Amino acid sequence: MTEMKIPIYQVDAFTSEVFSGNPAAVVLLDHWIDDSTLQAVAAENNLSETAFLVRNPEGFGLRWFTPITEVALCGHATLGSAFVLFVCRKWPEKSIRFRTRKSGELVVTRHDDLLEMDFPARPAHAQSPPAGLKEALRVSPQEILGSAEDLLVVLDSEETVREVKPDFIALDRVACRGTIITARGDRSDFVSRFFAPRVGIPEDPVTGSAHCVLTPYWAGVLRKTELHAFQVSKRGGELFCRHAGERVRISGRAALYLEGTITI
Repeated sequence: MTEMKIPIYQVDAFTSEVFSGNPAAVVLLDHWIDDSTLQAVAAENNLSETAFLVRNPEGFGLRWFTPITEVALCGHATLGSAFVLFVCRKWPEKSIRFRTRKSGELVVTRHDDLLEMDFPARPAHAQSPPAGLKEALRVSPQEILGSAEDLLVVLDSEETVREVKPDFIALDRVACRGTIITARGDRSDFVSRFFAPRVGIPEDPVTGSAHCVLTPYWAGVLRKTELHAFQVSKRGGELFCRHAGERVRISGRAALYLEGTITI
């Protein structure tokens, strides 16, 4: 079999400095290769997400993999992909169009050092709390809501969000992709954390897709459409969100950590 040399970048998303934000791998392919190899590369990278890009007439095809599975939508790896194309590959236009398999077309627009992603809104809705959730989080929520894939758990303060120490084995048994915990922020409109042990990510440092749920929720609670957010994981990240009906605009910065070559 012919040896392939494939460009790879590692980008810290939703931050302006390396060693913070959420690291994503970005892999540039000439053409799609088999899914088992894509999954093996993502597992080898051992980051919460690896993005794979293939050029098409409109822009780029985009897929995202955790170390154990493909996912329908990922914010930080989309931001990282756009950063690589704009900054490292000198993409000449103001916007980049990404065609995805499960989330339609996504557009990222450059505004100086801020990259704005146009994502589908995923409004939260009432649902019965799933069995074992409160016990797994070890906290008393003010509200528990559902969404397209994730649970939204509203807590009483930023301090409570920061102090949550989940039982990840128990949380892995809760029926959802991931769990978002959130509260009003002390120096921002809201804060959050995101846990997804079922897809191989006990805690994600900064989660763009979770803000498709968080943005419409907090826009309704705070009665404003422009929102400033922090994800208060250990690495931390900053997001600027705008509620736009059926869409959300999620903006952030990114920093390049690594550039190299995969040999397969």
